[in-house]
Amino acid sequence: MGRRRWRARAIPYNTKQFSKSDIPDTVSELTDTSNLDAKMGWAPTYPAFQTFVTAMRILQGEQKTKAWLKGMKNRGKGGMEQYKDEWFVSNAVADGDIGAGIANHYYAVRVISSRQDAPLDIAFTKGDAGALVDVAGAEVMKGTDKPDLANNFVRHLLSAEAQEFLATWSFAYPMIDGVKPVEQLPPLSKLHPPDLDLTKLANVQPTIDLLRETGVLD
Repeated sequence: MGRRRWRARAIPYNTKQFSKSDIPDTVSELTDTSNLDAKMGWAPTYPAFQTFVTAMRILQGEQKTKAWLKGMKNRGKGGMEQYKDEWFVSNAVADGDIGAGIANHYYAVRVISSRQDAPLDIAFTKGDAGALVDVAGAEVMKGTDKPDLANNFVRHLLSAEAQEFLATWSFAYPMIDGVKPVEQLPPLSKLHPPDLDLTKLANVQPTIDLLRETGVLD
């Protein structure tokens, strides 16, 4: 299996409603931060969100994760708006329909790139599940009748040419030295992801059960 790009969790926020200093350093604070007492958005059916909650469950335990989900669902005056994916979350922030959201970083950067006057920016938390830096991978399927071709393609994904394409087209973080992320992003070295074995994120069923138990998912 080859890793082809990094993706970071982030908090897209509307710059007409908030400044970067308004965004807390941990997602746990989002449930009771008075200066974020505006409607927020998330995409509970989206795999990236479920991976993020899985990371929280591993790092903080099921009970604290359950409390956070309930707290977010019932937060302040604004509450949470649900979207089908994190591209829609980021667009809703840019439109001012919600004040902030929870999404992978590149969705907000795509919105910023396509709508250059959009009042949208992103913030990153530190050391918690909200700061998760996950990987998108490519794998050669067992039993393929063209293993050399498949392996060459995976190697190509890690070439400077392919990594630059992924960085400038999908706005993901590149995985090799010498290729920089787009200018809207801080260097990967400046982020503060949690210490977590990413292979543990594969088991999302307990997370889905928890999302249903808390009423976040139907």
